[in-house]
Amino acid sequence: MAWEKGLLTEEPPTEGSWASSPAVRAAMRANRSKDTRPELRLRSLLHKQGLRYRVAARPLPELRRTADVLFPKPKVAVFVDGCYWHGCPEHLRESRKNAEFWRSKIEGNQARDAETDRLLREAGWTVVRVWEHEDPDAAAARVISTVRGQSTDQHESEHTVPGVTR
Repeated sequence: MAWEKGLLTEEPPTEGSWASSPAVRAAMRANRSKDTRPELRLRSLLHKQGLRYRVAARPLPELRRTADVLFPKPKVAVFVDGCYWHGCPEHLRESRKNAEFWRSKIEGNQARDAETDRLLREAGWTVVRVWEHEDPDAAAARVISTVRGQSTDQHESEHTVPGVTR
């Protein structure tokens, strides 16, 4: 009805935009880089357990990457990865439009994640990666265990990404 009343119009794609349509561009611009629902839920659970942390902070000042939740003293960096953007093997659905662009983008994100993990570990940090679909209580328990030093295995909290060795 909105189309019939002239309330909506078809806008041409913005020049230089990778988006296949104005709707796609609007949806992608609306994606948050921090304070997503999974992050907020995880942080709330961590806070309720008495943990204090930094949000969207750089573990290494010289590295232009931020952890979603950062515990500086125990040197624990937590990343809450979105299933689409980081290529969750359980939930990733291939894009039908602009498929090669998105495949390349996600593979680049996975490579950057692997490099970030490696650089942080080399600098003495423990990296915890959580998928957005994971049970928040289980993820919080894993983070709490790691921060409080109850876990000696740095690799128990990793998730695997096809084609990327972590």
